Amino acid sequence: MPISVVVGGQFGSEGKGKVALAIAQEENAAAVVRVGGTNSGHTAVVDGRRWALRQLPAAVLAPSAVAVLPPGAIIDPEIFLREVDALGLGPDKVIVDPLATIISEDDRSAERSSGIIGEIGSTGSGTGAALVRRMMRHKETMLAGSIEALSPFLRDSTMFMRTVLDQGRWIVIEGSQGFGLSLLHGGYYPKATSRDTTAGTFIGEAGLSPLDVKDVTLVLRTFPIRVAGDSGKLPNETTWDVIAKGAGLPEGYCELTTATKKVRRVARFDAAIVKRAIAINRPTRIVLNHFDYIDPDIREHRFNANALSFLKKLEDDIDRSVDLVGTGPATLISRDVIRAHKV
Repeated sequence: MPISVVVGGQFGSEGKGKVALAIAQEENAAAVVRVGGTNSGHTAVVDGRRWALRQLPAAVLAPSAVAVLPPGAIIDPEIFLREVDALGLGPDKVIVDPLATIISEDDRSAERSSGIIGEIGSTGSGTGAALVRRMMRHKETMLAGSIEALSPFLRDSTMFMRTVLDQGRWIVIEGSQGFGLSLLHGGYYPKATSRDTTAGTFIGEAGLSPLDVKDVTLVLRTFPIRVAGDSGKLPNETTWDVIAKGAGLPEGYCELTTATKKVRRVARFDAAIVKRAIAINRPTRIVLNHFDYIDPDIREHRFNANALSFLKKLEDDIDRSVDLVGTGPATLISRDVIRAHKV
């Protein structure tokens, strides 16, 4: 049962793409799956180059992996083709299921004119509108199988992945967004995304069985973010000036969203949302990214008392140990590496 599911434990941008890529590389994954739409981006760094992808899974950068967009994917053909071209990929490396949902220009226009961008901080990508059309079973709903530009990539993704699993090869499901944005479980409705964002849903959207799952990785960040605007409550909200000062980053430093290039809101760590994410996702592994925001020396793998104290308190607060720690954009280290350090 070699399926790994990667899920976000806060409000997105936890570093799921980076983690999914690391798992795909370690397990020599045959397939990497991206569910969801283009209303979020996944970022990974390979050989010093940063890739920010809105449609394809970041883990496709693993040499052995075929990218799969299953029936649960919501596809913007223009963004899809642009990313495929930028990465130099062909149909041997990318599969699109004919049953995946297509985002149309009408979907993007509907979201822009609805006021939802201002009301809940939506990206206006058309993802939610496309899902609504499909749920209402409108005859105008387009599926990937009807789009000529996608025809070279069309293939039954479930049969492909079942063959992979029967061969004992690994699949990584790269979940989108974060638990706190879940339409059902996050607790911030209506300031939520247009779908559920838990591991169980990602497995179903991929067209795979929960009986095939080997592990679930919950990805966190030291300072959670939400997108710009009136995007919902963010407990312990602070400023990028405060974060940058503690992290030894340049004055004016901030993070921008991948989809809209707007400045993200940022907050201090809040255990409540993470504990709920743990209860629902039951992760077998927890990754903490952006640990280098606590102290600049962490990037050189030097851990002072402040950093060690932060990590211990976080683990105490969520009642779980962290398994891997991100000390930079492309770096993950085992918690055991720093376990010997005492506060």
